[in-house]
Amino acid sequence: MIRPFLMTLLVASLGGCAGLGTLKQAAKPNDLYLLSPKSTFSSSLPRIQKQIVVQEPTATAAVNTDQIAVQPTRLQVQYLPRARWVDRAPLIVQALLVESYENSGKVAAVGRSTVGLRADYVIVPDLREFQGIVVADTENAKTVRIEVRMNIKIIDEFEDKIIASSSFQENVVAASDQTPDLVRAFDDALGKTMRDAVEWSIRKINSHAVNNPRTSPY
Repeated sequence: MIRPFLMTLLVASLGGCAGLGTLKQAAKPNDLYLLSPKSTFSSSLPRIQKQIVVQEPTATAAVNTDQIAVQPTRLQVQYLPRARWVDRAPLIVQALLVESYENSGKVAAVGRSTVGLRADYVIVPDLREFQGIVVADTENAKTVRIEVRMNIKIIDEFEDKIIASSSFQENVVAASDQTPDLVRAFDDALGKTMRDAVEWSIRKINSHAVNNPRTSPY
C-alpha cells in the first residue's frame, strides 16, 4: 500500500506506454480525509475571562503538506497513494485547536492569528511529529504506529514574554495498514494530544492571570 517516495520519478523515466499509464494513474481522484476537534474535557477546568489567539503551528517540510506521511524507517518518509488531508497538516491542527478551545467552554474568546483578534495570550504550537511509523512488516501486512507530538508555548501579549512551555505526545497503533484505519489512528492520537494541550494551557493561563491581575486594554 505504501509506495516508495521516488516511485513516481522511476515510472516517469520510462517511455511509451509506461508514461501514459502514469498519466492515467495521476488522473485518479484523491480521497480526502478530515480530522475532528476534541469535545470532552475535565470538569475541573477553570474558566478564564481572556482572549486567546492560536498561531499556525510550525512544522518540518515532511509534515507541512496535505499528504499523509508514513515512515517505513526512521530515516525515510513516504506518502500514502491517492489519499490526502483536506488541507496542510499545520492548518488543520490550528483550526482543530481553535475548535477544541471553543468546545471546552472555558475561554472568553479564541480565534486564529489571521482573524485580527486582539489577544491577551497567544498559543504558539510546534508540530514536531505527525506521521505513521512502520513498526513491523510482514508479507501480509504492516503494523503502523501513529505518532503525534506538539510543543506548546504560551505568550503573554501584555508583557510580550513566554510564560509556559510544554510538549504533548500520543502514539496509537492503527488497526491495520489500510488508509481508513490509519486516519482513525491519526484522529485518536491528535485528539488526545489536543485535549492534554488545551487543558494544560487553560490552567497555566488561569494561574498566570490570577498571579498577575490587570485590566485588559481590549
